[in-house]
Amino acid sequence: MRYPKEVVLKDCSEANIRQLEAADEEKLIQFYKDLPESDRWWMRYDVTDPAVIRKWIKRIDLGMVYSTVAVTEKRIVAHASLHMREFGCTQHVGRLRIMVLPDCRQIRLGTWMLLDLIHLAMEKGLDELRSDFVVGVEDGAIEAAYKLDFFKKALLTGYVQDKKGNRFDLMIMMKRLHRDLGDF
Repeated sequence: MRYPKEVVLKDCSEANIRQLEAADEEKLIQFYKDLPESDRWWMRYDVTDPAVIRKWIKRIDLGMVYSTVAVTEKRIVAHASLHMREFGCTQHVGRLRIMVLPDCRQIRLGTWMLLDLIHLAMEKGLDELRSDFVVGVEDGAIEAAYKLDFFKKALLTGYVQDKKGNRFDLMIMMKRLHRDLGDF
């Protein structure tokens, strides 16, 4: 992948997508602070803790997590990552996570970032991608994943819960990867 990459979004605004850099630590901390608590709740880590972000930044060069950010007007408005394993029975499967600020949703920024991660996963020789979605919360992202040939692999009924204790289903979606983009 070649970065930085300038993209034109559905609303005719522009964003630069590039790899996460060590100098982005404060901007990434601010990005996660700006993300609504209702979005952060579903994450595996407390991203409002600067130590969590610092740990991610320190691991940039280890090669098992590839992170990109979308920047507009010198602020991070989206963060995407491809997580891979070096060893074991799932080393052929990459896991995806994409977070976009609410004011930058529905303008195809997440789609641009997802397409980049799919292409990167193909370059890395992965066979499949996995992404997990909370049904009833991330329905727009589920719809977008279907459009890019992800399919429902499993539905874990009542697996996750919100702060009030309401339970939601977790949908595990997969995508089989091809040798190159011409195989789509």
